[in-house]
Amino acid sequence: MTTVRQLLDRKGSGGVSLRPEAPVLEAIPPWPSIMSRAAVMKGEVLAGSCPSAITPAGDPARALLQRHAVRDIMTSPVLTVSPDTSVEQCMQLVTDKRVRHLPVVEAGRVVGMVSIGDLVKAVIAEQQQQIQQLESYIHS
Repeated sequence: MTTVRQLLDRKGSGGVSLRPEAPVLEAIPPWPSIMSRAAVMKGEVLAGSCPSAITPAGDPARALLQRHAVRDIMTSPVLTVSPDTSVEQCMQLVTDKRVRHLPVVEAGRVVGMVSIGDLVKAVIAEQQQQIQQLESYIHS
């Protein structure tokens, strides 16, 4: 079974971090999907994560977002995984806990973020590989 470490090696571990006191509006542009993958950091410590369903839709929404800080909307405590966690375990977590992103923490430091999309792609790739191996076995 594939591990989170293998996923991060393939996709890279880049991401975005925000301060808890940052205005929510400041966190959105210029990356429309930033909130779906942002870790909220207090220095080097993971303080929370941003929900993935924030989309400003006009002036009233922008005004509301400008008045609130990231700490007002972040999830805390954060559900995290280690690089050695299997994709299967992550899929179980995102299903059971109804989350879309899992920060990856190693030795107390955030080393990446995996999304449900990353996990689904890994499962599909693994299943395709198994199908190819079985077809090869059958034809030999």
